[in-house]
Amino acid sequence: MCCLSVLLVSLDTTVLNVALPAVQRDFDSSVSGLQWTLDAYTIVLAALLTLAGSTADRVGRRRIFRLGLVLFTAGSALCSLAPTLGWLVVFRVVQALGGCMLTPVAMAILTNTFSQPRERARAIGIWGGVVGISMAAGPILGGALVQSAGWRSVFWLNVPIGLAALLLVTLYVPESRAPRARRADPMGQLLVITLLGTLTYAVIEAPNQGWTSTPIVVCLITAAGALAGFVPYENHRTEPLIDPRLFRSASFSGATATAVFAFAALGGFLFANTLYLQRVLRLNALDTGLHLLPMAVLSLVCPPLSGRIVGSRGPRIPLLLAGAGIAASGVLAVLVTRSTQPSYTLLSLTYALFGFGFGFVNAPITDTAVAGLPRAQAGVAAAVAATSRQVGSSLGIAVIGAAIAAGARPAAWWIIAACGLAILVLTTVTTHRRTPPAGTATERS
Repeated sequence: MCCLSVLLVSLDTTVLNVALPAVQRDFDSSVSGLQWTLDAYTIVLAALLTLAGSTADRVGRRRIFRLGLVLFTAGSALCSLAPTLGWLVVFRVVQALGGCMLTPVAMAILTNTFSQPRERARAIGIWGGVVGISMAAGPILGGALVQSAGWRSVFWLNVPIGLAALLLVTLYVPESRAPRARRADPMGQLLVITLLGTLTYAVIEAPNQGWTSTPIVVCLITAAGALAGFVPYENHRTEPLIDPRLFRSASFSGATATAVFAFAALGGFLFANTLYLQRVLRLNALDTGLHLLPMAVLSLVCPPLSGRIVGSRGPRIPLLLAGAGIAASGVLAVLVTRSTQPSYTLLSLTYALFGFGFGFVNAPITDTAVAGLPRAQAGVAAAVAATSRQVGSSLGIAVIGAAIAAGARPAAWWIIAACGLAILVLTTVTTHRRTPPAGTATERS
């Protein structure tokens, strides 16, 4: 049931990316309009995941989980009926309000079920593999739906999955709470929303309005002020929304930053390639999904292997493989996409390298983040990791979309390569080789 919830949330992202050109044609939208279709969802997730996790610890994980499923399913149905792009963005916010209640609560259930570090790492690897399943099924399923029934059908896909998950949770998931959950932090929550909203708006709208225009400058100043106020305010709270003291740990800080870079690369990569394949190469939605299949397959195969390596050897090796794969994919994309008639073998290799790199990144990030907080606050621990993912995704879509809107497509690929290099540097600096625990070889045989 935990895997079903992450399938619901992650499938929505990959399916919608393939549908973006159809949405653009239907609503005659700009590139920034497409960015808001994606970022309205990720910004709300990033801003509210920690609140949802702590609330679930306090009032009951099953209750919040069910509410999340109801909101996400209802939001999906509303998205399919959206009469304008503006309403589609609003209904995506409703989806996100439900989605923010699913991931941290599911991870809390996993963490409390699998209490041993080795078990937890492998379970997280399998859970991460479901993201790979969604990436494998999403582009092809989304392409087939868009091709046969239009882009609105991709949102109807969530309705039966959401209803099935709601029924299963009602029947089989027992209620649980943390022995002592943290208090709400409304001021900290407001500062996070202000920071993410104003920063994302500035990056998305700057290519159209200009970096020196009054709205963009005001947004950047507001974002800087929110960040400057957030850290000292949280430091003085007994139970902060996100405890800045956690980031004194080099490994925890490294894992959080790695999540931002990895998901910035993923969000930007999917956004840029969907537009490239359909607008430059003139492929239909189904062919676009098929071309992305090498990336999706490796994103499915690698997470369980990554989880096993984390459990026995630590996070260093998977993170090095992740950084190398993402960086190599970005560099190769620069070379391959220069032509309007690229080598499809090299294009497939580009997607395979990215899928390989991304497939190794989830398990070490989540394992490190969850290990950084007590099990009693597992919802908050998972939310910290999930928040960094969504922050990265929203910034990746904003920055890379801005580069495409400005006509600098090669810069988009270089940004993705830079994200991979950043992961390599962070891994080298913040992680260390772990000696396998005694008995590992025997257990493995």
